[in-house]
Amino acid sequence: MAPSARSPAIRLLYTLSSALKTTSSPLLTGHRRTFSAGNPARVEATWWKESMERLRNIGISAHIDSGKTTLTERILYYTGRIHEIHEVRGRDGVGAKMDSMDLEREKGITIQSAATYCTWKDYQVNIIDTPGHVDFTIEVERALRVLDGAILVLCSVGGVQSQSITVDRQMRRYDVPRVAFINKLDRMGADPWKVLSQARSKLRHHSAAVQVPIGLEDDFQGLVDLVQLKAYYFHGSNGYAP
Repeated sequence: MAPSARSPAIRLLYTLSSALKTTSSPLLTGHRRTFSAGNPARVEATWWKESMERLRNIGISAHIDSGKTTLTERILYYTGRIHEIHEVRGRDGVGAKMDSMDLEREKGITIQSAATYCTWKDYQVNIIDTPGHVDFTIEVERALRVLDGAILVLCSVGGVQSQSITVDRQMRRYDVPRVAFINKLDRMGADPWKVLSQARSKLRHHSAAVQVPIGLEDDFQGLVDLVQLKAYYFHGSNGYAP
C-alpha cells in the first residue's frame, strides 16, 4: 500500500488523557477481570495464570461518528492483524472489518458490538468495538462487564458530546479505567485543547496530554510524544517518520 494510504492511520494517534485518579482499578493494580476464566481449578493452574497475565480486554467507545471503527481498523493494520485498510460505509466496496452487517456498511455506524484481537509484543489484546448511537447503549453496557480498560474516542471538532458523557458514566459505574483519544485533528475547526478542557469540566477527568499535534487542520503535520520526547512527521514508508 502506498505511503499516502497509510498516513491517516498515524493521524489518529495524537492525544491521550488520564481518566481516573484512583489506583483501585483493575488496569492499574494488575488484577484483571477474568470473567471467562472457567472453573476454579483451571484458574489455579500455572499455565492458565501465565496465559491470563498476557491477555487484555480493551473496549473502544464514543459518540456516533467520532471514528471508533476507523481507529480499530488502523490498530488491526499496524499490528499486522489485517493487510489492507478499508473504510466505513463501504466506500471502497469492501468496508471496515468490524462492520460485519450490511446495514452497518451502508449507514457507516456500529449497530452491535464486535470483537476482534491483535497481538502487541508478547500480549494478546482483545478489542471490542461498541456502538456510538444512543439507541444501542445497551450494547456498550454488555461489553463493559468484561473490560480491563477502554479507549474513549473524542472528536476534536465536536468535543465531548452527549453519548461521550453517557459511555463515560457507564465506564465509571463498572470501574473501567480509560484513556481519552482525541480524533480528527486534520478537520476544519479542530481544537484538542478545547476538548481536553471539556474532558475536565464535563467528564471530571484528571486529564493531561501525553502527545500534542504539530499544526492543526490543513497544516496538521505530525505529533510530539511528550513521554518519549520525540516528534513524528507524517511521511516515510510507513506513513510516518521520527
